Amino acid sequence: MSYENVNSTLGADFRLASRPPAAPRVTSRLNALLPSFLARYGLVLAFLALWQISSTQGWVNPAVFPPLHTIVVALWDSLASGALLDDIAISLQRSGIAFAAAVVIGIPLGLVMGQAKIVEQALDPLLQFFRQTSALALYPVFILLLGLGETSKVFVIFWATLFPILLATIGGVKEVDGKLVEMARTYGAGRLTIFRRVILPASVPAIFVGLRLSATTALLLLIAAEMIGANKGIGFQVMNAQYNFQIPLMFAAILLLALLGLIANAVLVLLQKKLCRWSQPNA
Repeated sequence: MSYENVNSTLGADFRLASRPPAAPRVTSRLNALLPSFLARYGLVLAFLALWQISSTQGWVNPAVFPPLHTIVVALWDSLASGALLDDIAISLQRSGIAFAAAVVIGIPLGLVMGQAKIVEQALDPLLQFFRQTSALALYPVFILLLGLGETSKVFVIFWATLFPILLATIGGVKEVDGKLVEMARTYGAGRLTIFRRVILPASVPAIFVGLRLSATTALLLLIAAEMIGANKGIGFQVMNAQYNFQIPLMFAAILLLALLGLIANAVLVLLQKKLCRWSQPNA
């Protein structure tokens, strides 16, 4: 074997021997991610652990606060048997229709009110009056006008979800930097171009804040609407389980509502990141 071959072979062996193993790399990455994970979810995990230990050890009444594993089992059995699937579909239909109607009406109206002072001055007193009136306080009125069916339930959810979207849109339009608008006019942009290229993109982050608030409000009003005069829906199941003292099933329905709210918020956050990449801070 020549001197060059021996030298190259020894060099390759040295590089292989000096390469760090894969396991320590994975361990170091986990050690780096663990503090951030605990900082974000540590209190949640501690709360769940305290609930489980308190219920199983008898620190609290397990009939009122059943252990978490009992709640999870009740949720799984209800989903596997199909008992909650129809209720989930009906609840999502009610809240989805109301939320979509609020988006279709709230965003265009907010864009108009944010730019046209005459329209804002005419509608703002009425808007402020109804915004301060609880949707649940108006629910009996909606029932008298629309009946005790689906229409009144959808309308009360729509009424409550409209105002966060509308106010966030108005605020987003008003917060647009005036220098950007003046610069666009300097370059000869018309009103429609300024709206499409400046005002609307700058208002999108604020609009998404309103959408996230409205999605949460839709689920909150959904429960209240389904507790009155309903025989289907997740809110109905919460009340029905409470009346029949099926406490694990009641907590399972509440947990399901929380999960639906988290999923809706995560979808909106992801959509906002996709549509507003320019507004995200650099990593």
